[in-house]
Amino acid sequence: MFEIGTLLLGIAVFCARVFDVTLGTLRTISIVQGRTRVAFIMGFVEITMWLVVLSTVLPRVLHSPLLALFYSLGFSTGNVVGILVEKRIAMGHSVLRVITTENSRKMAEALRQAGYTVTTFKGEGSTGEVTELYIVLERKSLKYALSLIKSIQPDAFYMTEQAGSVSRVYRPTNVPRTGWRAIMKKK
Repeated sequence: MFEIGTLLLGIAVFCARVFDVTLGTLRTISIVQGRTRVAFIMGFVEITMWLVVLSTVLPRVLHSPLLALFYSLGFSTGNVVGILVEKRIAMGHSVLRVITTENSRKMAEALRQAGYTVTTFKGEGSTGEVTELYIVLERKSLKYALSLIKSIQPDAFYMTEQAGSVSRVYRPTNVPRTGWRAIMKKK
């Protein structure tokens, strides 16, 4: 039914599209975060890969329409892979706001002991006095900060937002290493 050469070319086109669209997704996020050099390099590699794939598929698509399917599936899959990769590497910074009526001192102290910089504000909510904890942190350490907060108050109200430009973030000193850093540390 299908020639083996067309099938192998289709798989190569699919993989190349996944790669270049993943780069495109990461490049777009880098642009939003103001990472000019990274966006430049990713853009160069992305468009080079795209031109190679397009120039390979376009002349053959009339004779092998299956290539168009591989091309399209590679594009769609690349979007998903790009989002998953970005979530994994968590580029940039976040603002974490915790609003609580209780345990604010204990939370702030636990976060500070872990190396985070915490600023507190007193305010008034619908049921009385509240405290807001304001923390600017690297996105990759957000899960750890939230686990500290939830260990003290499991139902704590919090919200996160992307921080555009940050002048200085103190890196937590007691955050457990993850990923390849954890493996290298164990050796």
